[in-house]
Amino acid sequence: MADKTANANRFARDSQRGITAVTTIGMNALKPIMHFQVSMLRMWANSIKRFAGNYEKGLEETTTTVEGQSDKEERAA
Repeated sequence: MADKTANANRFARDSQRGITAVTTIGMNALKPIMHFQVSMLRMWANSIKRFAGNYEKGLEETTTTVEGQSDKEERAA
């Protein structure tokens, strides 16, 4: 009976080591993928930021142009 318990304990310990090893291998394999995804998200965020800046700049230019046209129309009238 003690022999069976010792074998069961050894099996549990060995399987735990195997699970730990597989988990470590998996995490090491995921690391470069996660770095790539983070860099893609950063590029995406920078693109959105640049787009927002260009949009605001274009909106300001349009507003200035429209105000300038309305001033000219008021002077002409």
